[in-house]
Amino acid sequence: MAIVLALLGALVYGVSDFSGGLATRRAPALAVVFSGQLAGVLVLGVLLVVIPGRFDPVSLAWGAAAGLSGGAALLAFYRSLATGAMTVVAPLTAVMSALVPVVGGIVLGERPSALALVGVVLAVGAVVLVSAEHGRLPTPRSLRGPVVVGALSAGAGFGLLFVLLSRAAPDSGFWPLAGARTASLVLLAVVAVVGRRSLLPRRAPAGLVVASGVGDMTANLLFVLASRVGLLSVVGVVLALYPAATVLLAMLVLRERLHRLQILGLALAASGVVLIAVG
Repeated sequence: MAIVLALLGALVYGVSDFSGGLATRRAPALAVVFSGQLAGVLVLGVLLVVIPGRFDPVSLAWGAAAGLSGGAALLAFYRSLATGAMTVVAPLTAVMSALVPVVGGIVLGERPSALALVGVVLAVGAVVLVSAEHGRLPTPRSLRGPVVVGALSAGAGFGLLFVLLSRAAPDSGFWPLAGARTASLVLLAVVAVVGRRSLLPRRAPAGLVVASGVGDMTANLLFVLASRVGLLSVVGVVLALYPAATVLLAMLVLRERLHRLQILGLALAASGVVLIAVG
C-alpha cells in the first residue's frame, strides 16, 4: 500500500509541476507558487474537518519546519533555474530530493531489504536519466559554481521536507501539513515584501495555478499517508520519481519528444519500483 500511495504521490507531484511550469511562462514563479499554495489550503481545510486528527503541538512544529524547508527549497530551485541550465539543475535537484530521505530513514533506524535497496539505487538512477532535458546529462565542467550549490540545496530542502513530515505523530492526522503550509506561505510572503514583488499571477491561467497548488497539497497528503505505513527510505525515493510524470505529460500535451536517456530512465524507474515492491 505504501508503494501505491507513493506512486500516486509522484504522479500528482508531476502533474502539479507541469501545471506550475506552464503557469510560470505567463507570470512570476513566486506569484504562481504563493497563489497555488493558497488554493491548496482549501483541500487541506476540508480534510481536516472530514478526517480529524489529534491536535499535537509537536507534530505541528515538525510540519512548520518542513514548510520552511520546502519553501526555501522552492526559492532556491527557481533561482537556480533562472540563472543556470535545466540540464544541470533538474537532475541534481531530483537526485538530492531522493537521497536525503534514504539517508534520513537509515539514520532513524530503518533497514530496507537488500532487494529494496537495489530498487532504490535503480530509482535514483532513473531520476537522473528522466530529468536529462534534451537528452543531456550534467558534464564535469558544469558541476561547479553557485547554480550547482543552489540545485543541491533545493534538492536537500525538498528531501528534508519529507523527513520532517515523517516525524509527526501518526495520530496527528493532517495537522502537520497545516503547520507546513502556514510556514511556507509566511516565508513566501516575507520574500515578496522584501523584494517588493507582487503575489498575484495576473497573466497566468487560473486553472493552471489552482491545479499546481491543489496537486502539490494532494501529493503531500499522499506522502503523509505512505510514510505512516511504509519506510521513509523507500517511500521518499518512489515519490522522487515525479519528473517521469512531468516528462510524460510534456510528451502528451506539448508533443515534446522523449530522448533515449529519458526512455531508459522510465524503464529503470519501472524496474526499481518493482524491486522495491517485492523487497
